[in-house]
Amino acid sequence: MFTRSLLLFYLIQMMSVSAADTPLPKVKVENIRRAFHNGEHNAFTDLISWKGKIWLTFRSCPDGHMVFPSSRIIVLNSGDARTWRKVHEFSVPLRDTRDPHFLAFKGQLFVYTGTWFSGEGELPRNRYDINKHLGYGVKTADGKNWSKPFQLEGTYGHYIWRAATHNDKAYLCARRKRGYSEKESGAKATPIMESAMLESDDGINWRYRSLFQTTKGNETAFLFRQNGELLAISRSQGREPALLAQANSPYQIMKRKTLTEYIGGPLLTRWKENYVVGGRRFTPNGTRTVLYWLQNEELTKFADLPSGGDTSYPGFVELDDGTGLVSWYSSHEKDAKGKMITAIYLADLKQQ
Repeated sequence: MFTRSLLLFYLIQMMSVSAADTPLPKVKVENIRRAFHNGEHNAFTDLISWKGKIWLTFRSCPDGHMVFPSSRIIVLNSGDARTWRKVHEFSVPLRDTRDPHFLAFKGQLFVYTGTWFSGEGELPRNRYDINKHLGYGVKTADGKNWSKPFQLEGTYGHYIWRAATHNDKAYLCARRKRGYSEKESGAKATPIMESAMLESDDGINWRYRSLFQTTKGNETAFLFRQNGELLAISRSQGREPALLAQANSPYQIMKRKTLTEYIGGPLLTRWKENYVVGGRRFTPNGTRTVLYWLQNEELTKFADLPSGGDTSYPGFVELDDGTGLVSWYSSHEKDAKGKMITAIYLADLKQQ
């Protein structure tokens, strides 16, 4: 057992986070456009390509960013990334729905959401408690007929986030308090928080697999390489730099490294032969949503997206022609009356 563990450790040490140590391409950001605005607070995006269409999801709430049962999840689709049509919308009674993420799994498209129990109105900050969090989802086999929202078994007391698949199983990031402690709310990435990896055979029933973060657990974006290696980017506490984690199956021994940049609402994906990281960055001029290349465990910024204020949570999909499509939300614009709006944006990305 010791020899096997030691071998796994050295294999992890040898892993690289780039497909090749080659010069990174420059990227041109084009066709920046507002994709959705309805006068409400619209935020927390994700994108996926499924059954010949592009799918976009986000949260919309008439009462704002904080925890309200009036929030709902909206799903749009498009055949050309220009014209979008709303195909589904759902909410969960007495619960705030937010941070929707897609998962294509076993012929079905899932949309997952983390939910706070809020009751009839806004949940005051002094009553936040991760122990009352519960994951919900909806699913469809054709994009037209959708299930009713269902709870994700095994996620009570977990704030669920991004999901991925590998070898006929689904995996999910789920933040939780160590030992489900009652000493604090868990609403911030304090030392008592863990970022867990959950595993499922059907996308509905979940069980513990491992930990992305053993302390200060937060939002974690992750993916699996073709050889099964795990790569993950985790947001840290406050404005601390993000954490990079790598592991081989069974994902119990993780190599972790602190990166140089804070990343809020992280994205991690692959675009052609390179890895893309995105999220919120603090700058002298305020918050921005930024995209980076991840190569040799280092971040190289390649795009500052038009953004400001309440912003981040990007999604990405590679299109059939090899270009990229990125989504994000931001509050850098105002409406005709001069009121700040929080809307969903899209842009095309081309490697040069």
